[in-house]
Amino acid sequence: MITLRQLRYFQALAETLHFGRAARLLNVSQPALSGQIAALEEVLGLRLFERRASGVAATPEAGSILQRVDAILAEVRELEALAQRPGDVLAGRLRLGLIATVAPYLLPRLLPRLAHDHPQLDLAIRESLTAALVADLQAGELDCALVALPLDAAGLDWIELGADPFWLAVPAREAGRFGDHVEVQALSHEPLILLEEGHCLRDQALKLCQLAESSRFASLSATSLATILRMVAGGLGATLIPAIAIEAETAAGGIEVLPFRDPQPSRTLVLAFRRSSTRRRDIEALAEVVRRSLCGRPA
Repeated sequence: MITLRQLRYFQALAETLHFGRAARLLNVSQPALSGQIAALEEVLGLRLFERRASGVAATPEAGSILQRVDAILAEVRELEALAQRPGDVLAGRLRLGLIATVAPYLLPRLLPRLAHDHPQLDLAIRESLTAALVADLQAGELDCALVALPLDAAGLDWIELGADPFWLAVPAREAGRFGDHVEVQALSHEPLILLEEGHCLRDQALKLCQLAESSRFASLSATSLATILRMVAGGLGATLIPAIAIEAETAAGGIEVLPFRDPQPSRTLVLAFRRSSTRRRDIEALAEVVRRSLCGRPA
């Protein structure tokens, strides 16, 4: 008989491909882990891993089994969460992921509101890139994630939160040459500083720059919007800044944010979750609180 313990141990080893790391992740001994993997292989009649000096390698059979194991364990976590949480909406543990270009600007508004309105909520926060958040959602490691469209991921649905307009951030001393509203075509004459690969804001900026035809890109990048804006303040180029970040990121001075001429480009923020989730009521309630927390930003 296959046990949940065997599946959890299999999943940990398949993800780490190292007995020592998997054992530490599970907080068990390596012999205990090895014994459960051997028992699972015996039940299935399959070789799941090839032992090597540097670790292990998953067999082709293990790769196909992992998808099913991930789905099974995600459903088990859903049941466990349903059993542990109280009946009230937004009570008990809820695991929320946020992209890095939203988290530092939304959380100072969102967390106090949730603490006041929903004191029984035990909120766990994870900030990461969209791809990692989507993978965690699909694996049942997160209950929901605040990301930006487009979102093409199997098994996920989302609740739209609203548009987050883009502005152009330029060195304050150069703002006068742009006028009151920036034409998208003006980007073709500006060296643009972008976030590193993996950030959805980078992809959205590149898409916008396609409209400007021959945009120039500065040979600079960073992992955070805050760092990029310090580069802008130093005169190294310009960048796109979402409206949600303007209040926080202009406090240090040195930059000016300028609106684009209509139609103003923007990104659409959504709260994504698994279609199979048993926490739809909680996620809908959280989406409403997030919408209220987004209000009052520059527009």
